[in-house]
Amino acid sequence: MRRRRRPARLLSALLLLVPALLLATLAPSAASPASAASAAEPAPVPLPSLEATTTQVASGLRRPTALVAPDDGTDRLFITEKPGRVRVYHPDTGLAPAPLLDITASVDESGNERGLLGIAVPPDFADSRALYLAYTALPDGAVTLARYRLDESRLEPLLSQPHAEYSNHNGGQLAFGPDGNLYWSIGDGGGSGDPFRSGQRLDTLLGKIMRIDVSRACAPLAYCVPGDNPFVDTPGTRAEIWLYGLRNPWRFSFDGADGSMWIGDVGQGRWEEIDHLPAGQGGLNLGWSCYEGLERFEGGDCASGVQYTEPVFTYSPYTGGCSVIGGHVYRGREYADLVGGVYIATDYCSSTVWALRPDGEGGYEQAEIGEMPTQVTSVGTTVDGEFYVVNDLPGGLHRVSFTREEPVCRVDRSVTAWGTGSTVDLTVTNTGDTPVSGWTLAFPLPLGQTVVSDWNTELTQGSNTISAANAPHNATIAPAASVTLGYLTEHTGDASPPPRFTLNGDACAVGR
Repeated sequence: MRRRRRPARLLSALLLLVPALLLATLAPSAASPASAASAAEPAPVPLPSLEATTTQVASGLRRPTALVAPDDGTDRLFITEKPGRVRVYHPDTGLAPAPLLDITASVDESGNERGLLGIAVPPDFADSRALYLAYTALPDGAVTLARYRLDESRLEPLLSQPHAEYSNHNGGQLAFGPDGNLYWSIGDGGGSGDPFRSGQRLDTLLGKIMRIDVSRACAPLAYCVPGDNPFVDTPGTRAEIWLYGLRNPWRFSFDGADGSMWIGDVGQGRWEEIDHLPAGQGGLNLGWSCYEGLERFEGGDCASGVQYTEPVFTYSPYTGGCSVIGGHVYRGREYADLVGGVYIATDYCSSTVWALRPDGEGGYEQAEIGEMPTQVTSVGTTVDGEFYVVNDLPGGLHRVSFTREEPVCRVDRSVTAWGTGSTVDLTVTNTGDTPVSGWTLAFPLPLGQTVVSDWNTELTQGSNTISAANAPHNATIAPAASVTLGYLTEHTGDASPPPRFTLNGDACAVGR
């Protein structure tokens, strides 16, 4: 099923022009500032109307892991390669053949998840010519943060966490926050089920996001611990810790508009999760290994009286995913009228593009808006906020674009709930201009819901993921026509309807 394509720029221009013309016609001399503001700010584009696409712009990278843009007026991107090199891409000249730096002699890249994992550019890069790198170091895979001085070709290790027992769950994201401090993520130490109970311990950097000041040194440390770090005065803890209860926070980012933090934390096997935290909220416990996503983890490390911060979005590997790749909130100019303020993430295995946006009522709008290339490892932005991604194998760099394509389906929902049960009736309307012959409606159920029976469909449930295929008598949906289907569920307290739908892979608008 194909979506109707509409020129996104023209549509946005019309949306801006119509309210302005109405104001000029109806009240040419008395338009209030509030009216003028609303005319200049059209309503956000519904997430199911968005489509993300990519264009490959470079190849020949060896297992790229991260990318970042220096704010030095050069329009370059720096791309890390797993063996220990940093490559340079420029949109005019492409990928430079010679690396910017090479620390392969210091990097342990044994195992699939070890290597040079992250890079950050400090705000004063144009003057300092310093970069910050996260990597697993020889000889034993210790997860290491180091400063690299380009002018001197010198690597200065700053902080290291032993990580010898398992080669996975190294984290590795680096980013300077709006406060000027450097944030660094490390996984829980690897293995399965948090065998070291690292997530809930405060005496180790494993399973944490750290916050340190690298602009100065506080002997004997090569950095300083900010005085307002949450555990700086707590005996027996690591003062560098900012957040804890994480499994493998491979990628996180800060929203340049409000300073909030978005984290993609890789799950054990049932749930991938995305967390969204207000600016400056240190000391939060994100739950692992007591919880995986929103679900209590069997055999996890739980304690009474502990407050956990829940993720804002979870999805099941039953969707084809295996490892969430946290992204960024779009704050660029080119597609501001389409995806301004929308958080974009993906998954290493399914390549699904997830779009999330706060709904203003404490929840989040959500939609699947396309696919990335296979095995994306990182989403990065230019200095101007435009999106690029790198993918692991075969090792490419891709520019991300967004368009508006009106959904070719709409799903209206009706729920009747009682006690521990509910019935859900769905009306699927073909809003496209071609018939749909043979269809599958896919959607997630809220946690704790289990389908007991269904009607007008061939329905299967995997974890919380539903696949509802057509029955013989309703296999074709003509343009503007609808079909109805539904199911009976048992639930453990949450009887809410599904939040999102795809029909044959296309995101549907969600009605009542």
